[in-house]
Amino acid sequence: MNNYYSTGQFAKLANVSQRTIRYYDKIGLLKPSCILENGYRQYSEKDFIRLQKIITLRNLDFSIEDIFSMMSSEETLKDSLHLQSSLVQAKINNLQNLKEALDIAASSIEKNAFDWSNLISLVQMSQDNSSIINQYMTSKNLDVRIALHEKYSQNPMGWFPWLYSQIDFQGVNRLLEIGCGSGELWKNNTLNLRNREFFLSDSSEGMVSEVREKYGSAFNCIVADCEKIPFKDAYFDCVIANHVLFYLQNLHQGIAEICRVLKPDGVLYCSTYGSNHMKEITALVQAFDSKITLSQTNLYEVFGLENGKDILNPYFSSVEVSYYPDELIVDDAQPLVDYIMSCHGNQSEIIGPRLIEFKEFIQKQLPLHITKEAGVFICKK
Repeated sequence: MNNYYSTGQFAKLANVSQRTIRYYDKIGLLKPSCILENGYRQYSEKDFIRLQKIITLRNLDFSIEDIFSMMSSEETLKDSLHLQSSLVQAKINNLQNLKEALDIAASSIEKNAFDWSNLISLVQMSQDNSSIINQYMTSKNLDVRIALHEKYSQNPMGWFPWLYSQIDFQGVNRLLEIGCGSGELWKNNTLNLRNREFFLSDSSEGMVSEVREKYGSAFNCIVADCEKIPFKDAYFDCVIANHVLFYLQNLHQGIAEICRVLKPDGVLYCSTYGSNHMKEITALVQAFDSKITLSQTNLYEVFGLENGKDILNPYFSSVEVSYYPDELIVDDAQPLVDYIMSCHGNQSEIIGPRLIEFKEFIQKQLPLHITKEAGVFICKK
């Protein structure tokens, strides 16, 4: 790949405006491979591959901020094309379902049988493209965060096997996991699930579909809201909420719902972080730019190791905490960049245009020792 193109040639080749190319250059999303002494930009075929992905994602209605985080990973061309293909297929499926619904609605009008309440579902289906984006970003961000911990954690047991080991499954015939994510907790499950009802739930339909595809009929996989759990009172022997409670809009409503569906002798296992968890990453990004925030709220202040027991005590007869000993030692910049770009703050808009500079900044700090402060509350009703 040694051919180079001017901005005009490059734009014409891609069938986009020069203004678009200059804008992507200005914000740091697509920098040219070469800048001549006279300041002229020279784009290579490698840049064209990057542009192709940007254009596809923009056509799928991903925001510039989302695309920044998706371009940071060092992926192969094959992986990139597979990703784009799966996202395009999801949009095709969405549009096909919308077309069928519109055809049915039109047919019902001809038969004077149209129900105007159907317009609500049509409007919702028209908005499903944003749901595709949110589901993809949720899954991708979760995978990135799990990968960092799996690769660089110093505790050889790993978080999910450790959490699994904390759960007493004896006498547990009905279990509910709230916020199951990608189902990682059950990756190495050794339980015989025959004659047991284990429900894995998440508020994200995309996550539930992924878990259902991964585990088949071994588990009951459902979309559910922790603040309105769709089960009768005293139904479960055990409820698990792994790093979930601090995300609830109404924390006390969620805990009350968990208590409602737990049997009188049921147990809740809910994990969370402490105030020192990953503090070095926060310090790192703020040393790069003090305006960066990685989260709109400090989750440990909502429900953390420091205040969790006080929050849970009114609902349970016994609350104990078990701590997970670990730290990260990271010696590669890219996984840290990916992790930081997956956060829920303003980092994409600040770091995105300076991604190369940011990666070089991180490289100078390596190896980086990162504190992990996590644990699980074991709550007996």
